[in-house]
Amino acid sequence: MVRPIAFLVGLVFVAALVVALLIPREAAEITAAQVFHKEPKAFHLASDGPLGRFDRQQLQRGFQVYKEVCSACHSLHLVAFRDLEEIGFSKAEVKAIANQWAIEVPSVNPDTGEPATRKALPSDHFPTPYANETAARAANNNALPPDLSLIVKAREGHAAYLHSLLTGYSEVPAELKRRFPDAVPPDTLHYNPYFANLAIAMPPPLVADGQVEYSDGTPSTIENYSTDVAAFLTWAAEPKLEQRHRTGLGVLIFLLITTTLGFFAYRNVWAGVKH
Repeated sequence: MVRPIAFLVGLVFVAALVVALLIPREAAEITAAQVFHKEPKAFHLASDGPLGRFDRQQLQRGFQVYKEVCSACHSLHLVAFRDLEEIGFSKAEVKAIANQWAIEVPSVNPDTGEPATRKALPSDHFPTPYANETAARAANNNALPPDLSLIVKAREGHAAYLHSLLTGYSEVPAELKRRFPDAVPPDTLHYNPYFANLAIAMPPPLVADGQVEYSDGTPSTIENYSTDVAAFLTWAAEPKLEQRHRTGLGVLIFLLITTTLGFFAYRNVWAGVKH
């Protein structure tokens, strides 16, 4: 009795498989993102590669771009002001940067116990530009500006994605309007082919050359702004990158020497044995 039932079950399974293979399926609908989305442009930083090192001057320029452009909306809550010493700022410069930071640190009035704010100290982390998520969404058409501390690691493409995104704002292509009229971003969103769904809530943050004045002679261009801030945010996400590179190189050298010594020890131990 069991064998006929098993045969029938197998027959039903085979029939279902044949039907699934032979019946034509509707082609998946092509979306605007599939047609117009672009992969990040080729991008290189001094910190790339197993022996890469940060360019301190570039990191300082990137911090200037973050300070003057990005910090109005985006927090950097995993980075402390004193961490800036690692990119070449002196203790006095870090103290001045913290003291002059436009957004004060939340505190408590010791006399009344009421909420208050105070000037930042080098030991403080960068304060958030909004009191809470609700305030952030209210100021940005219900979009929440992400924290930038780990943004390089959090996005596929990493620094190349940020660079492409910042320089990728453009007008909506006429072909997109013709083929996918429903995909045209509304007035509250902005077209960017490097963003996942082509429509991003953030307005173009870098709008013109000369927007940020560099003091080291580097041309003040949108291309340099995006490159430098991408380098700075790479450091913010991986401040111990150079240390890891040095450790990795030391481990490789150690393993090479150990392997060489082990090989010669093997040859010496078995030298008198006939094969």
